[in-house]
Amino acid sequence: MVDVYWRIGTHGDQPTLRRPLTPTRGDWGTYEPGTITPGRRAGRDDGYTYVDHMADVAKAAEAAGFVGGLLPSFPFTDDPFATAALLARETRTFRFMVAYQPGFLDPVHAARLSASLQRATGGRLTYNVITGGGGPQQTWWGDTVAHDDRYARTAEFLDALKGAWGTEPYDLDGRFFDVRGASLPPELAAQPVPEVYFSGSSPAAIETAGRHADYYLSWLEPFSALPEKFDAVRAESASYGRTPRFALRVEILARPTEEEAWAEIERAWPNVDKAKLSFDGKGDSVGAARARSFIKQPVTGPRDLEVEPNVWAGFHLLRGGPVFGLVGSYDQVAERLDQLVELGTDAFILAAVPHLEEAYRIGGEVLPRVSFTRTNSLTTTLRSAS
Repeated sequence: MVDVYWRIGTHGDQPTLRRPLTPTRGDWGTYEPGTITPGRRAGRDDGYTYVDHMADVAKAAEAAGFVGGLLPSFPFTDDPFATAALLARETRTFRFMVAYQPGFLDPVHAARLSASLQRATGGRLTYNVITGGGGPQQTWWGDTVAHDDRYARTAEFLDALKGAWGTEPYDLDGRFFDVRGASLPPELAAQPVPEVYFSGSSPAAIETAGRHADYYLSWLEPFSALPEKFDAVRAESASYGRTPRFALRVEILARPTEEEAWAEIERAWPNVDKAKLSFDGKGDSVGAARARSFIKQPVTGPRDLEVEPNVWAGFHLLRGGPVFGLVGSYDQVAERLDQLVELGTDAFILAAVPHLEEAYRIGGEVLPRVSFTRTNSLTTTLRSAS
Protein backbone atom coordinates (compact mmCIF):
# COMPACT_ATOMS: atom_id res chain seq x y z
CA MET A 1 0.00 0.00 0.00
CA VAL A 2 1.31 3.45 -0.94
CA ASP A 3 0.26 6.34 1.29
CA VAL A 4 -0.22 9.66 -0.48
CA TYR A 5 -0.18 12.83 1.61
CA TRP A 6 -0.99 16.36 0.56
CA ARG A 7 0.75 19.51 1.81
CA ILE A 8 -1.17 22.13 3.78
CA GLY A 9 0.57 25.50 3.73
CA THR A 10 0.89 26.88 7.26
CA HIS A 11 2.06 30.31 6.09
CA GLY A 12 -0.40 31.48 3.47
CA ASP A 13 -0.74 30.40 -0.13
CA GLN A 14 -0.24 32.00 -3.50
CA PRO A 15 -3.04 31.84 -6.07
CA THR A 16 -0.82 30.63 -8.94
CA LEU A 17 2.79 29.95 -9.83
CA ARG A 18 2.59 33.01 -12.05
CA ARG A 19 2.70 35.17 -8.92
CA PRO A 20 5.79 33.87 -7.10
CA LEU A 21 5.77 34.12 -3.32
CA THR A 22 2.62 36.28 -3.22
CA PRO A 23 0.46 35.03 -0.33
CA THR A 24 -3.08 36.09 -1.20
CA ARG A 25 -4.65 33.25 0.76
CA GLY A 26 -4.07 34.10 4.38
CA ASP A 27 -3.17 37.09 6.52
CA TRP A 28 0.61 36.62 6.13
CA GLY A 29 0.88 39.45 3.63
CA THR A 30 -0.70 42.83 3.13
CA TYR A 31 -4.23 42.90 1.80
CA GLU A 32 -4.59 43.39 -1.95
CA PRO A 33 -7.41 42.72 -4.41
CA GLY A 34 -7.91 38.98 -4.58
CA THR A 35 -6.79 38.29 -1.03
CA ILE A 36 -8.93 35.84 0.90
CA THR A 37 -8.81 34.59 4.49
CA PRO A 38 -9.69 37.15 5.57
CA GLY A 39 -11.59 38.77 2.75
CA ARG A 40 -13.33 42.11 2.84
CA ARG A 41 -17.01 42.83 3.33
CA ALA A 42 -18.14 46.45 3.47
CA GLY A 43 -14.52 47.49 3.93
CA ARG A 44 -13.90 45.21 6.93
CA ASP A 45 -12.45 41.73 7.46
CA ASP A 46 -15.12 39.09 6.98
CA GLY A 47 -13.95 36.93 9.91
CA TYR A 48 -12.92 34.01 7.70
CA THR A 49 -9.47 33.26 9.09
CA TYR A 50 -6.53 31.45 7.60
CA VAL A 51 -7.22 28.57 9.95
CA ASP A 52 -10.62 28.30 8.26
CA HIS A 53 -8.85 28.14 4.90
CA MET A 54 -6.45 25.42 6.11
CA ALA A 55 -9.50 23.46 7.28
CA ASP A 56 -10.97 23.75 3.79
CA VAL A 57 -7.71 22.42 2.29
CA ALA A 58 -7.65 19.49 4.74
CA LYS A 59 -11.26 18.59 4.00
CA ALA A 60 -10.67 18.88 0.26
CA ALA A 61 -7.62 16.62 0.44
CA GLU A 62 -9.49 14.07 2.53
CA ALA A 63 -12.39 14.06 0.07
CA ALA A 64 -9.97 13.73 -2.86
CA GLY A 65 -8.41 10.56 -1.44
CA PHE A 66 -5.24 11.75 0.29
CA VAL A 67 -4.43 9.85 3.47
CA GLY A 68 -3.21 12.93 5.30
CA GLY A 69 -1.47 16.28 5.11
CA LEU A 70 1.98 17.63 5.87
CA LEU A 71 2.02 20.67 8.17
CA PRO A 72 5.35 22.46 7.55
CA SER A 73 7.26 24.34 10.25
CA PHE A 74 9.39 27.44 9.64
CA PRO A 75 10.04 30.65 11.56
CA PHE A 76 7.33 32.30 9.43
CA THR A 77 4.55 29.70 9.96
CA ASP A 78 1.89 28.78 12.45
CA ASP A 79 2.91 26.06 14.89
CA PRO A 80 2.07 22.67 13.31
CA PHE A 81 1.19 20.89 16.58
CA ALA A 82 -1.40 23.54 17.42
CA THR A 83 -2.64 23.55 13.84
CA ALA A 84 -3.04 19.76 13.82
CA ALA A 85 -5.18 19.93 16.97
CA LEU A 86 -7.47 22.48 15.31
CA LEU A 87 -7.76 20.75 11.94
CA ALA A 88 -8.35 17.28 13.39
CA ARG A 89 -11.79 18.42 14.53
CA GLU A 90 -12.63 19.34 10.93
CA THR A 91 -11.78 15.92 9.43
CA ARG A 92 -12.61 12.26 10.00
CA THR A 93 -9.72 9.94 9.16
CA PHE A 94 -7.20 12.45 7.78
CA ARG A 95 -3.71 12.12 9.29
CA PHE A 96 -1.56 15.10 10.20
CA MET A 97 2.15 14.93 9.53
CA VAL A 98 3.64 17.47 11.93
CA ALA A 99 7.05 18.85 10.96
CA TYR A 100 9.27 19.87 13.84
CA GLN A 101 12.89 20.19 14.90
CA PRO A 102 13.69 18.08 17.98
CA GLY A 103 16.37 20.51 19.20
CA PHE A 104 13.75 22.94 20.44
CA LEU A 105 11.46 20.61 22.39
CA ASP A 106 11.99 18.62 25.55
CA PRO A 107 11.58 14.95 24.51
CA VAL A 108 9.38 14.02 27.48
CA HIS A 109 7.11 16.99 26.89
CA ALA A 110 7.01 16.08 23.18
CA ALA A 111 5.96 12.52 24.13
CA ARG A 112 3.11 13.77 26.33
CA LEU A 113 2.01 16.34 23.74
CA SER A 114 2.05 13.76 20.95
CA ALA A 115 0.31 11.06 22.97
CA SER A 116 -2.41 13.57 23.88
CA LEU A 117 -2.96 14.32 20.19
CA GLN A 118 -3.01 10.60 19.40
CA ARG A 119 -5.62 10.01 22.07
CA ALA A 120 -7.77 12.94 20.92
CA THR A 121 -7.63 12.07 17.20
CA GLY A 122 -7.69 8.28 17.23
CA GLY A 123 -4.03 7.94 16.30
CA ARG A 124 -3.86 10.39 13.38
CA LEU A 125 -0.50 12.02 14.19
CA THR A 126 2.62 11.40 12.10
CA TYR A 127 6.05 12.98 12.53
CA ASN A 128 8.15 14.76 9.91
CA VAL A 129 11.37 15.05 11.91
CA ILE A 130 13.57 17.79 10.48
CA THR A 131 17.03 18.46 11.86
CA GLY A 132 17.60 21.82 10.14
CA GLY A 133 19.83 23.02 7.34
CA GLY A 134 21.80 25.72 9.08
CA GLY A 135 21.89 29.37 8.05
CA PRO A 136 19.51 32.12 9.18
CA GLN A 137 16.55 29.80 9.73
CA GLN A 138 18.64 27.81 12.20
CA THR A 139 19.96 30.78 14.13
CA TRP A 140 16.38 32.14 14.33
CA TRP A 141 15.87 29.38 16.91
CA GLY A 142 19.06 30.37 18.70
CA ASP A 143 20.68 27.17 17.48
CA THR A 144 24.38 27.23 16.65
CA VAL A 145 25.04 23.50 17.01
CA ALA A 146 27.25 22.11 14.23
CA HIS A 147 25.74 20.07 11.38
CA ASP A 148 26.68 16.53 12.45
CA ASP A 149 25.97 17.29 16.12
CA ARG A 150 22.44 18.36 15.19
CA TYR A 151 21.79 14.87 13.81
CA ALA A 152 23.32 13.28 16.91
CA ARG A 153 20.97 15.43 19.01
CA THR A 154 17.99 14.34 16.88
CA ALA A 155 18.86 10.67 17.37
CA GLU A 156 19.17 11.13 21.13
CA PHE A 157 15.90 13.07 21.24
CA LEU A 158 14.05 10.22 19.55
CA ASP A 159 15.71 7.71 21.90
CA ALA A 160 14.40 9.74 24.85
CA LEU A 161 10.92 10.29 23.40
CA LYS A 162 10.43 6.60 22.69
CA GLY A 163 11.95 5.64 26.04
CA ALA A 164 9.58 7.92 27.94
CA TRP A 165 6.55 6.61 26.00
CA GLY A 166 5.59 3.99 28.57
CA THR A 167 4.46 3.54 32.16
CA GLU A 168 7.82 2.38 33.56
CA PRO A 169 10.31 5.06 34.69
CA TYR A 170 12.90 5.83 32.04
CA ASP A 171 16.34 7.37 32.54
CA LEU A 172 18.79 8.78 30.02
CA ASP A 173 22.11 10.39 30.87
CA GLY A 174 22.82 11.66 27.39
CA ARG A 175 25.04 14.13 25.67
CA PHE A 176 22.13 16.49 24.93
CA PHE A 177 19.30 15.37 27.22
CA ASP A 178 19.14 14.36 30.88
CA VAL A 179 15.99 12.38 31.64
CA ARG A 180 15.17 10.93 35.08
CA GLY A 181 12.19 8.71 35.82
CA ALA A 182 10.16 9.78 32.78
CA SER A 183 6.91 8.01 31.96
CA LEU A 184 3.39 8.65 30.74
CA PRO A 185 0.06 7.88 32.44
CA PRO A 186 -1.45 4.60 31.21
CA GLU A 187 -4.06 6.28 29.00
CA LEU A 188 -1.37 8.17 27.10
CA ALA A 189 1.25 5.42 27.13
CA ALA A 190 -1.28 3.14 25.39
CA GLN A 191 -1.35 5.40 22.33
CA PRO A 192 0.78 4.47 19.27
CA VAL A 193 4.09 6.29 18.82
CA PRO A 194 3.72 8.33 15.60
CA GLU A 195 5.40 7.05 12.47
CA VAL A 196 8.65 8.91 11.84
CA TYR A 197 9.29 10.44 8.42
CA PHE A 198 12.92 11.51 8.50
CA SER A 199 15.02 13.39 5.95
CA GLY A 200 18.65 14.30 5.35
CA SER A 201 21.32 13.43 2.79
CA SER A 202 24.59 13.62 4.74
CA PRO A 203 26.30 10.57 6.29
CA ALA A 204 25.24 11.83 9.73
CA ALA A 205 21.62 12.04 8.54
CA ILE A 206 21.72 8.57 6.98
CA GLU A 207 23.05 7.12 10.25
CA THR A 208 20.19 8.71 12.24
CA ALA A 209 17.68 7.57 9.64
CA GLY A 210 18.95 4.03 9.99
CA ARG A 211 18.25 4.13 13.72
CA HIS A 212 14.86 5.83 13.74
CA ALA A 213 13.18 6.40 10.36
CA ASP A 214 10.00 4.46 9.63
CA TYR A 215 10.05 6.30 6.30
CA TYR A 216 13.18 7.90 4.89
CA LEU A 217 11.87 11.09 3.28
CA SER A 218 13.68 12.72 0.36
CA TRP A 219 12.93 15.58 -1.95
CA LEU A 220 12.45 14.43 -5.52
CA GLU A 221 15.67 14.11 -7.50
CA PRO A 222 16.47 12.81 -10.99
CA PHE A 223 15.14 9.27 -11.02
CA SER A 224 18.58 7.84 -11.73
CA ALA A 225 19.95 9.30 -8.48
CA LEU A 226 17.35 7.94 -6.07
CA PRO A 227 18.30 4.22 -5.93
CA GLU A 228 21.80 5.01 -4.63
CA LYS A 229 20.35 7.15 -1.83
CA PHE A 230 17.76 4.49 -0.93
CA ASP A 231 20.45 1.78 -0.90
CA ALA A 232 22.57 3.78 1.55
CA VAL A 233 19.64 4.03 3.96
CA ARG A 234 18.86 0.33 3.58
CA ALA A 235 22.44 -0.60 4.44
CA GLU A 236 22.50 1.66 7.50
CA SER A 237 19.11 0.41 8.70
CA ALA A 238 20.21 -3.20 8.32
CA SER A 239 23.01 -2.57 10.81
CA TYR A 240 20.27 -1.82 13.37
CA GLY A 241 18.13 -4.77 12.32
CA ARG A 242 15.55 -2.48 10.73
CA THR A 243 13.89 -2.35 7.32
CA PRO A 244 13.09 1.19 6.16
CA ARG A 245 10.42 2.43 3.82
CA PHE A 246 10.87 5.40 1.51
CA ALA A 247 8.88 8.56 0.85
CA LEU A 248 9.27 11.41 -1.64
CA ARG A 249 8.17 15.03 -1.38
CA VAL A 250 7.06 15.98 -4.92
CA GLU A 251 5.81 19.25 -6.36
CA ILE A 252 3.25 18.78 -9.13
CA LEU A 253 2.13 20.88 -12.09
CA ALA A 254 -0.31 18.75 -14.06
CA ARG A 255 -2.73 19.80 -16.77
CA PRO A 256 -4.83 17.93 -19.35
CA THR A 257 -1.97 18.17 -21.87
CA GLU A 258 1.79 18.53 -21.61
CA GLU A 259 1.64 21.74 -23.64
CA GLU A 260 -0.78 23.32 -21.17
CA ALA A 261 1.46 22.39 -18.22
CA TRP A 262 4.59 23.90 -19.75
CA ALA A 263 2.63 26.98 -20.78
CA GLU A 264 2.02 27.65 -17.08
CA ILE A 265 5.77 27.56 -16.47
CA GLU A 266 6.43 29.83 -19.44
CA ARG A 267 3.91 32.37 -18.17
CA ALA A 268 5.54 32.33 -14.71
CA TRP A 269 9.14 32.55 -15.94
CA PRO A 270 9.28 36.34 -16.49
CA ASN A 271 8.60 36.81 -12.77
CA VAL A 272 11.57 34.68 -11.66
CA ASP A 273 14.29 36.51 -9.77
CA LYS A 274 17.14 35.97 -12.23
CA ALA A 275 19.70 36.40 -9.43
CA LYS A 276 18.50 33.06 -8.05
CA LEU A 277 19.42 31.19 -11.21
CA SER A 278 22.93 30.66 -9.83
CA PHE A 279 21.27 28.37 -7.27
CA ASP A 280 23.54 29.63 -4.51
CA GLY A 281 22.33 28.50 -1.10
CA LYS A 282 22.97 29.51 2.49
CA GLY A 283 23.49 27.12 5.35
CA ASP A 284 25.10 23.71 5.51
CA SER A 285 22.33 21.53 4.08
CA VAL A 286 23.85 18.63 2.17
CA GLY A 287 20.49 17.93 0.55
CA ALA A 288 20.25 21.44 -0.88
CA ALA A 289 23.80 21.22 -2.23
CA ARG A 290 22.99 17.82 -3.71
CA ALA A 291 19.94 19.25 -5.50
CA ARG A 292 22.03 22.05 -7.00
CA SER A 293 24.60 19.55 -8.26
CA PHE A 294 22.12 18.12 -10.79
CA ILE A 295 21.58 21.46 -12.53
CA LYS A 296 23.73 22.38 -15.53
CA GLN A 297 24.67 26.01 -16.06
CA PRO A 298 23.98 28.39 -17.66
CA VAL A 299 20.19 28.55 -17.33
CA THR A 300 18.64 30.75 -20.00
CA GLY A 301 15.06 29.50 -19.98
CA PRO A 302 12.72 27.17 -18.10
CA ARG A 303 13.30 24.10 -20.26
CA ASP A 304 17.03 24.24 -19.38
CA LEU A 305 15.91 23.04 -15.94
CA GLU A 306 14.17 19.91 -17.25
CA VAL A 307 16.82 17.42 -16.10
CA GLU A 308 14.80 14.36 -17.17
CA PRO A 309 11.49 14.07 -19.01
CA ASN A 310 8.87 15.86 -16.88
CA VAL A 311 11.36 16.38 -14.00
CA TRP A 312 11.80 20.15 -13.56
CA ALA A 313 14.33 21.81 -11.24
CA GLY A 314 12.79 25.27 -10.94
CA PHE A 315 9.91 25.03 -8.51
CA HIS A 316 11.81 26.79 -5.74
CA LEU A 317 12.11 29.81 -8.05
CA LEU A 318 8.32 30.16 -8.17
CA ARG A 319 7.40 29.16 -4.61
CA GLY A 320 9.18 28.16 -1.45
CA GLY A 321 10.14 24.53 -1.05
CA PRO A 322 11.82 21.75 -3.02
CA VAL A 323 13.83 22.30 -6.17
CA PHE A 324 12.45 19.37 -8.18
CA GLY A 325 8.94 18.46 -9.21
CA LEU A 326 6.93 16.93 -12.03
CA VAL A 327 5.51 18.91 -14.96
CA GLY A 328 3.30 17.34 -17.59
CA SER A 329 -0.09 16.00 -18.54
CA TYR A 330 -2.20 14.07 -16.07
CA ASP A 331 -1.17 10.82 -17.75
CA GLN A 332 2.53 11.72 -17.79
CA VAL A 333 2.63 12.72 -14.12
CA ALA A 334 0.76 9.55 -13.15
CA GLU A 335 3.22 7.46 -15.17
CA ARG A 336 6.18 9.11 -13.43
CA LEU A 337 4.65 8.47 -10.00
CA ASP A 338 4.20 4.82 -10.92
CA GLN A 339 7.85 4.69 -12.00
CA LEU A 340 8.90 6.11 -8.64
CA VAL A 341 7.00 3.34 -6.89
CA GLU A 342 8.86 0.83 -9.05
CA LEU A 343 12.11 2.42 -7.83
CA GLY A 344 11.12 1.68 -4.23
CA THR A 345 8.95 4.60 -3.10
CA ASP A 346 6.38 3.62 -0.45
CA ALA A 347 4.74 7.01 0.21
CA PHE A 348 4.42 10.47 -1.31
CA ILE A 349 3.87 13.99 -0.07
CA LEU A 350 2.47 15.86 -3.05
CA ALA A 351 1.86 19.59 -3.36
CA ALA A 352 0.75 22.24 -5.84
CA VAL A 353 -0.51 25.80 -5.63
CA PRO A 354 -3.07 26.87 -4.83
CA HIS A 355 -3.38 24.03 -2.32
CA LEU A 356 -7.18 24.02 -2.13
CA GLU A 357 -8.03 23.86 -5.82
CA GLU A 358 -5.07 21.65 -6.69
CA ALA A 359 -6.04 19.08 -4.04
CA TYR A 360 -9.19 18.45 -6.07
CA ARG A 361 -7.32 18.54 -9.39
CA ILE A 362 -4.55 16.11 -8.39
CA GLY A 363 -6.92 13.92 -6.40
CA GLY A 364 -9.48 13.82 -9.20
CA GLU A 365 -7.27 13.72 -12.30
CA VAL A 366 -3.86 12.25 -11.38
CA LEU A 367 -4.40 9.78 -8.53
CA PRO A 368 -7.05 7.75 -10.41
CA ARG A 369 -4.53 7.29 -13.23
CA VAL A 370 -1.75 5.79 -11.08
CA SER A 371 -1.79 2.05 -10.59
CA PHE A 372 -0.95 2.09 -6.88
CA THR A 373 -4.12 3.99 -5.88
CA ARG A 374 -6.33 1.71 -7.95
CA THR A 375 -5.33 -1.11 -5.60
CA ASN A 376 -5.02 0.96 -2.41
CA SER A 377 -7.84 -0.17 -0.13
CA LEU A 378 -7.26 2.68 2.32
CA THR A 379 -7.61 5.30 -0.38
CA THR A 380 -10.81 3.62 -1.57
CA THR A 381 -12.14 3.66 2.00
CA LEU A 382 -11.31 7.36 2.38
CA ARG A 383 -13.07 8.25 -0.85
CA SER A 384 -16.17 6.33 0.25
CA ALA A 385 -16.18 7.88 3.72
CA SER A 386 -15.90 11.37 2.31
